[in-house]
Amino acid sequence: MRDGPKNGSGGKVVPLFGPTAPGAPAPVRPERGGVPDDGERLKKQRQGHRERLRRHFLKNLHGDIRMRDYELLELLLFGAYPRRDVQQLARDLIETFGSLASVLAAEPAALLKVRDVGEAAVSLIKVAEALGVELAREGAVSGEVLGNYDAVIAYCRARMGRKPVEEFRVLFLDNRNRLLRDERQTTGTINHTPAYPREVCRRALEVGAVSIILVHNHPSGDPTPSRSDIETTRRIDAAAKTLGISVHDHLIVTRGETLSFKTKGLL
Repeated sequence: MRDGPKNGSGGKVVPLFGPTAPGAPAPVRPERGGVPDDGERLKKQRQGHRERLRRHFLKNLHGDIRMRDYELLELLLFGAYPRRDVQQLARDLIETFGSLASVLAAEPAALLKVRDVGEAAVSLIKVAEALGVELAREGAVSGEVLGNYDAVIAYCRARMGRKPVEEFRVLFLDNRNRLLRDERQTTGTINHTPAYPREVCRRALEVGAVSIILVHNHPSGDPTPSRSDIETTRRIDAAAKTLGISVHDHLIVTRGETLSFKTKGLL
């Protein structure tokens, strides 16, 4: 084997040709921050989309332009997924549950069944629902409840209208018709929930209520009262009267309708 060319001083091999040959120009190295790779480009595009969506939301906060439901859900999901595109996930959730309101009202277990939905997303969705309910509640209970009955109905629908099973609640009022307590009494099945006159009256006495409003939901979407609904209401009313407690109304709420026993002449 023959040795390659050597310089005259140290015996070091020196190539005669190529980028490191004597007198050759230094190799050009790509500068840091040059042309981004596909991952970096997608990241910048995603960040730009998020910033545009946020600006659009804030700009039209009090305007006439209504954002699409999936865009509002996107904004919410940004908090759960800081480094991924969530537009398709927002669309999938609305397609699965039918509407933005139904997504917010969905049970955590049902939300987790949707692909790519994790606990962080579920937490944010349920926080958004709770904030909406609290906003409706504040409007309903500020001052004299019966003088703001539309707000009371709106609150009850926000609280219970989209529940997958029946719930029975009681609003306990003082002698000025102000809300003392709003409590769930029982939870049942998709088409029935028990209501116990003795327990309702006992609780009314405990909190010092002078009158009450009964509320329960119909997950079927039909607010028509059943025979059992009517009979139970009459038994609660009769028991309450013996204690000097008035039953102002019994509301049956669904996601889109409300029936008042008082208005229908059933109480």
